[in-house]
Amino acid sequence: MGRIRPDAVLVQAVIAGALSFAHLHDLAAAAGQDGWKAWAYPISVDLLLVAAWRRLRGGGASRLAWCWFVIALVASLGANVATAGFLDLQHPPAWLRFGIAGWPALAFLGGTLLAHTRSAEEPAEPASSVDVAPAPDPTPAPVQVPDEAGEAAYLPVAEVPAEAPRTAPAPAPVPAALVDHARKVADEHRARTGDPIDTDTLRTRLGVPPQLAHAIAAQLP
Repeated sequence: MGRIRPDAVLVQAVIAGALSFAHLHDLAAAAGQDGWKAWAYPISVDLLLVAAWRRLRGGGASRLAWCWFVIALVASLGANVATAGFLDLQHPPAWLRFGIAGWPALAFLGGTLLAHTRSAEEPAEPASSVDVAPAPDPTPAPVQVPDEAGEAAYLPVAEVPAEAPRTAPAPAPVPAALVDHARKVADEHRARTGDPIDTDTLRTRLGVPPQLAHAIAAQLP
């Protein structure tokens, strides 16, 4: 069994996290949140901070993730500074009570947006590794017939003309009313997330088949 060596970075992170947790608890308790509610506030702040950081590391919506990361960081940093004697926790100001009371709704909004907003396209499915047999050559082999001397001779066979390429059917026309509705959905999505709507999200919101969704997306600006 190997020796367990303490990691200095991990120990430092645990100490800093415990101190920040305690400061957030003390600030919430001073603002009138007693009992289990005072302990829930630091958990909410730290979880929002971690969720935003994971979205940034995962390559998600950067503007949305950075926004909520900064909000959670300011809440954590502000609590640590406020408990250092800059505020009278025995008589907390009204703006502090207001901020503590409104934090649960703000954190719920941030967590919901981080969990359900998707801006990056889903990766394409990997190609199948099954070997596909090559298509047979449509040109027939030459016919072998004996000549007068009894030797085999090969008579060429007329080449079979290649099949004309098939043209893809023209896409079905999209009603103008459906395009206008899709444009409103796309504008609402951009205003809410800051990113253009993708085809999968548009198809889900409109409830249309994939081919019709692609035809509609091609007509959006």
